[in-house]
Amino acid sequence: MKSEELKRLIREIPDFPKKGILFYDITTLLGNGRALRTAADLLFGHYDSEGKSFDKVASMESRGFIFGAMLAYKFGAGFVPIRKPGKLPAKAFSQEFEKEYGFDSFEVHSDAIEKGEKVLICDDLLATGGTAAAAVRLVERMDGKVNGLAFLIELSFLNGREKLGGYDVFSLLKYEK
Repeated sequence: MKSEELKRLIREIPDFPKKGILFYDITTLLGNGRALRTAADLLFGHYDSEGKSFDKVASMESRGFIFGAMLAYKFGAGFVPIRKPGKLPAKAFSQEFEKEYGFDSFEVHSDAIEKGEKVLICDDLLATGGTAAAAVRLVERMDGKVNGLAFLIELSFLNGREKLGGYDVFSLLKYEK
C-alpha cells in the first residue's frame, strides 16, 4: 500500500468543526488494519532508515496518541502523553497555543522527560503549526532534545512548517489544497 492509497482512505468533511474548515477524518484509515500498519511502518521507516533513535515519543491528545504509541513501541522508547488541561494527576507544565480556529493549551507531567533525552514529537496533523510548536516548547522546558517531528498528514497550504524552522519535520501525506 502506497501513500496515495492511504490518502484515498481519509474522509474529507466540509465545515467541521466550524464553517469554512475542511476536516480530514483519519478514522476511515484507522479502521483499515492494513492501512494502519502501513502508515505506522512508513513513519517508523523514515527515521529508522536515517539511523535515528529516540528515548521518548511525545504525542498530543487525542489522535496523536494512536501513532505516537505505535512509534514508541517500534523504537523501544517511552511514551509521553501531552494532554488537554486538567487531565494529568501530578505536577505539570502548561503551554498555550493558537490553532487554525481558536486558542487552546496543553499540559505534560513535569517529570515526563529527563534532561538530554532525545524526543520524537508525533501527531496526526500539521496544520498551522501552533499545536506542534507548543509541544516543542513543552519538551524543551524539560531540557529534552527534539530530534524530530512526525505527522501522518500535513496541510502544506497552511504553512505550519514555518513555525517549526530548524527542526526535522516529516509528514507522510501532504495536501496542497
